[in-house]
Amino acid sequence: MKGLKFAVLSLALLACFDGGAKVRKNKKAKKAETAKVDTCSVDTFSYAMGMANTQGLKQYLTSRMNVDTAYMEDFIKGFNATLSEEERKKQEAYSAGLQIRQQVETQIIPGLDRQIAGNDSVKMLNRTLFLEGFGKMLAGEPTDMTLAKAEEIAKKQMKYYNDTNMERKYGENRRAGEAFLKANAKKDSVQTLPSGVQYKVLVQGKGELPTATSRVKVNYEGRLVDGTVFDSSYERKKPATFGCNQVIKGWTEALTHMPVGSKWEIYIPQELGYGSREAGKIKPFSALIFTVELLEIEK
Repeated sequence: MKGLKFAVLSLALLACFDGGAKVRKNKKAKKAETAKVDTCSVDTFSYAMGMANTQGLKQYLTSRMNVDTAYMEDFIKGFNATLSEEERKKQEAYSAGLQIRQQVETQIIPGLDRQIAGNDSVKMLNRTLFLEGFGKMLAGEPTDMTLAKAEEIAKKQMKYYNDTNMERKYGENRRAGEAFLKANAKKDSVQTLPSGVQYKVLVQGKGELPTATSRVKVNYEGRLVDGTVFDSSYERKKPATFGCNQVIKGWTEALTHMPVGSKWEIYIPQELGYGSREAGKIKPFSALIFTVELLEIEK
């Protein structure tokens, strides 16, 4: 198409140039030449444009519409078909059905299988029954259960599969954290709050106690039970400021028992930290250790 546009533009410029040369001889001739810009008849132009616009179509059909070029004859039949408005709507609906079926089989079901099994190799879902339930629901046909029941089963079972996969992958983190906290709780210097958060007083402050809605300024260092440091305001050389209720639950619990001026070592069970979420160096089910200095409550 770029070549065609260039050719048409070149011819137009040539026509204008020729007209400019003739104007010196005859002004009337100039007017006639500049008015004439056609290089061919509209019929010839239309036919040529039709041909030119097929470039790249076969690639589009195969890559975007999944048409097998061995069946181009059928594609041409569809292209040449003359349909009534009703027939066109039926064809569009039929085509949409084919596309959705393909998406279900090539994207939705494999995607759910990956979520369920945690990998790409295991096929968990019964495809026949999945498609039966899917099709009957769309068609408004009688089903074996209500939609509400189906959604309840799907949600509950997907949670079970997800929890099972997470336990298989990260259960060792949970067990290591639980063992650490169990042993740590036996130390004389360690105290345990009702939530399960443990702490050791390094410096006892004498200031005000924050509430859950207080904004506080703190210095801190966060570590995993294996000693890995994952965050530190000391390294950034800048204290952090935030609301007590804008952080993980274990922090909120500790801060609201910690007078201003205190420096504590806090030990947080995974369920009061990030739980099954992954956050940078923090893997799911990780117990956390923080050294925290409560500098002030912002007013």
